[in-house]
Amino acid sequence: MISEETLRRMADELTGVSGVVGVVLGGSRARGDALPSSDVDLGVYYEGAPDTATLTRLASRWSGRDITVGEPGSWGPWVDAGGWLKVDGTAVDWILRDIDRVAAQADRASRGEFAFHQQAGHPLGFLDVSYAGELALGVVLADPSGRLASLRSTVTAYPRSLRDAMVGALWEADFLVVAAGKGAARGDTAYVSSALSRAILLCAHALHADAGRWVTNEKGLVPAVASLPRTPAGFSRDAALALGSLGATEDSLRAAVESVSGSVAATRSALRPG
Repeated sequence: MISEETLRRMADELTGVSGVVGVVLGGSRARGDALPSSDVDLGVYYEGAPDTATLTRLASRWSGRDITVGEPGSWGPWVDAGGWLKVDGTAVDWILRDIDRVAAQADRASRGEFAFHQQAGHPLGFLDVSYAGELALGVVLADPSGRLASLRSTVTAYPRSLRDAMVGALWEADFLVVAAGKGAARGDTAYVSSALSRAILLCAHALHADAGRWVTNEKGLVPAVASLPRTPAGFSRDAALALGSLGATEDSLRAAVESVSGSVAATRSALRPG
């Protein structure tokens, strides 16, 4: 497994590349629950236009094989770009992040503004203010100018206004359950599945927000709510059972809709003020 010393040396080299202002360790390594087989996620924060040619040469040298670091935006409108390396037998992902865009999303989060955007690999959609969450949850490895530390200090505490906005967005979960009921009457399993999945994920986002927990990805989001203080009893289990037994008949689909409807109502009740 790649050592912390090696990661810090890599981060120092990255900040020597034109345009790169700092490097942040993210994911399970930052949380402290990584397995020996876990990937390493490095956020490579840049300003202006990063020198991707130099980044490509650096990535290739570290990996011992040809690696291409993509231009900003080449991985999609929100994931941006980066490179996949393997160093000392460990997968190391360099993820480019435009620091000005991160700062803009941190400001939006503080005002209680957020949106989900279509992006490959994100079924619910990429949560724009997760840029702020990545920085809040990460470990700064290199930050010569101190800009990352300054920005991070503004997002370490989860904004109350964002919590209220996430909880307020539960109206869509109610709407989706009603829509899923109409799909059930037609035996439309695909539509019911997508509508109920989105409703459950919106509830999970609201529960994490209520607990002051930043969310950066949908993966593991629903199981993780089991540890949160105001999660309705059996929420994660009921969601798994409802979505895992949809079937293709009107009766089975309606049963799933009723189950998720109960979970949404229980979430809304649990998160009422007071």
